[in-house]
Amino acid sequence: MSKKIAVILFNLGGPDRKESIKPFLFNFFMDKNIIRLPLFVRFFLAKLISIRRSKREAGDSYAELGDKSPLLENSLDQARALENVLNEKAKDMTYRVFVCMRYWHPMAPEIIAKVQDFDPEEIIRLPLYPQFSTTTTRSSFQNWDKACQKIKFDKPTTSICCYPWEEGFIRSSADHIREVYSLAKKETGKLPRVLFSAHGLPEKVVKDGDPYQWQCEQSAEAIALATGIENLDWQICYQSRVGPLKWIGPSTEEALEKAAADQVPVVILPHAFTQEHVETLVEIEIEYRELAEKMGLHDFYRVPTVGVSPYFIEGLAEQVVKHQGALKTLSHEGSDLCPEGFKECCARK
Repeated sequence: MSKKIAVILFNLGGPDRKESIKPFLFNFFMDKNIIRLPLFVRFFLAKLISIRRSKREAGDSYAELGDKSPLLENSLDQARALENVLNEKAKDMTYRVFVCMRYWHPMAPEIIAKVQDFDPEEIIRLPLYPQFSTTTTRSSFQNWDKACQKIKFDKPTTSICCYPWEEGFIRSSADHIREVYSLAKKETGKLPRVLFSAHGLPEKVVKDGDPYQWQCEQSAEAIALATGIENLDWQICYQSRVGPLKWIGPSTEEALEKAAADQVPVVILPHAFTQEHVETLVEIEIEYRELAEKMGLHDFYRVPTVGVSPYFIEGLAEQVVKHQGALKTLSHEGSDLCPEGFKECCARK
């Protein structure tokens, strides 16, 4: 009889209809990894922010996408692709790949029930975030553990916390950049600047030992090198800044201002996202494009995320097979990869 392995792909989640926007936002801002304040303060702020943003910024953004997020559908496409690759190569193994969302359905309790029905010998947890952060991967892992403990569900588990320079992810990203870069160069007659735009974080989160910014920088450097483009002009920047806190930078807006001043075309890759959703299809494709136009930057090109690119999916599959049976938390390299000083490194905790 073949051994059954459950692979859990973790992602943020998103509203599936207009009425879901407010509760989705409430769940997001109630996360202690997002707003690091006492529960009663967090509850008040989550209520306030979710009401305001569902009527304004978030409501407007999701309206561009039909009042819903495509994140679940795109993540399920990745899950199906990964499951097919794993089972095609499997010997005496049966893999089932599940998608677990953090802030909207299907969330941990729903997916755990499905995993229980499958009854695997081992669970492998694999985030769809290449770079580890306490605000994404750790939050998802903690939430999964809490839901498991609540029903006393316990299975041997291996957790892959990050893969910031995993070969399949890097190669897929570089291939996508080369294609768009060539188009931009041909259409403008100029050498474009590549912007690696990642979701931002408050500075204090990084100062508290979160390795996300460092891993994003390592990813960008590896992708830039993998493009093979000689003397590539590139920089990293951070989008989606909200609230009064100081955030890591430079911001994507500042990077666009610099490109406009330098009169160079922009090719922008959201390299911390692995599928299209509101931050790529609205924030970059619509809002930043309009902002660039106002700045006089008329040559603006968005690079697609890795999605179901064969190299990316193969890379995920290789991680699953390689680390199966480890029964601990580790990076794609099989060990912790963050330098000393990043005390929130998941593999060392």
